[in-house]
Amino acid sequence: MWYNINIKKLAILHLPTVLRKAREIKFLLSLVKPLSRIHYDWLLLRNENIYKLNHNSQVCYLRKTLNDRFDPVERRILISDSQIYKQNYIYTEGENKPYKLGNSSSTDCGPMYLRQASDYNLTSINFVVKVPNELLIDNINKIKAIIDYYKLANKKYKIEKL
Repeated sequence: MWYNINIKKLAILHLPTVLRKAREIKFLLSLVKPLSRIHYDWLLLRNENIYKLNHNSQVCYLRKTLNDRFDPVERRILISDSQIYKQNYIYTEGENKPYKLGNSSSTDCGPMYLRQASDYNLTSINFVVKVPNELLIDNINKIKAIIDYYKLANKKYKIEKL
């Protein structure tokens, strides 16, 4: 393609044949070495930009991006929808009821589980990213940065240990 340029070879080919001696070639290669480095950095940036353009905020692409970056072998990072639980009314402090949940006299009532407030609210969390603990310890800020880059602006997320 047009961007695959061998700068060393191109520099030698533009050198007149009379000057193509080992000493002159080494001098010429030392002059074009910074240009070769800039070209290499540009190729890396180009590949990174193509990768970013090929991925978007869909769950499958976001999961692939996170697994490619942080867990390429085992691919344990998962993304799931947040589960919204039905709110159970217990009582307020003003009602002065005992601190006891559930109805002990009724046999059809199962145990009542208390959850975080974010589990009940529809507007709080849209999806949950489940990451293994060993990956979460060192890379929490990098994971957040990648998720923030790809997610839609109105979506909120929570990172949990797997």
